[in-house]
Amino acid sequence: MRSRSPHTNRSAPSVVLGILWLLPALALAQEAATNRDANLRRDPSTASPVVTLLEKGSRLELVDATEDSGFYHVRTEDDQVGWVYAKLVSVSPAPTAVSAELAAAPAGAGGCDASLWNHVYHSTRLMVKTACVTVTGRIVDATAGRQTDGVRHEPDGDTHGWLEVDPQFKDMLNAGNLSAEGGNLVFEIVCRFPVTQADAKAACKGYTDSVHLPPVGSRVSIVGTYVQDTFHAKWNEIHPVTRISVVP
Repeated sequence: MRSRSPHTNRSAPSVVLGILWLLPALALAQEAATNRDANLRRDPSTASPVVTLLEKGSRLELVDATEDSGFYHVRTEDDQVGWVYAKLVSVSPAPTAVSAELAAAPAGAGGCDASLWNHVYHSTRLMVKTACVTVTGRIVDATAGRQTDGVRHEPDGDTHGWLEVDPQFKDMLNAGNLSAEGGNLVFEIVCRFPVTQADAKAACKGYTDSVHLPPVGSRVSIVGTYVQDTFHAKWNEIHPVTRISVVP
């Protein structure tokens, strides 16, 4: 568990209560991996159609930690859901429910908007490290010039942006940030773009994003929840972002 971060804002009680209300939704999902090549099946039966073949070492998230007919109900890194024969799965130790930091960390005057979690697609993949932080740095292009706004337009409607953090925030980066994200902290504004992923549409229904996204090269302050994405390369993110402000 991460100790209280010096970056954590001071919070208004109403915001903390809003975050506490979300605790059940943010309970950490249990992770697993295939210990040999395995079929992902539509139903918990060897007679069920195969959805895809999972290679040995494929990372999984347990939809349910209890076996059913000798199978685990799982979600893959690319969000395919199905069943895998339990003996072909190595289950990681059960995670603690949610970092106590989420309950204890104040969110600050004008801090984080807890209601944004209602619009986070597949929130169980995110391990909350600090409930509300403010981090500064420079926005850099995460798209190699493919998008004029410098952020990837994800199928779930979110941004996938990069923040080159100021030196005092370097400890917020992990090996995934260094190996897969150019040494940058990822930031995700939820429901920024049209949602093209069918199972993500419900999360953004009725919500309109109003976060200001400054151009690439801007030095900014980003306020949001500091999390680790337990899929992909397990990098750290600010997700969801509450606001971005340009700073000197």
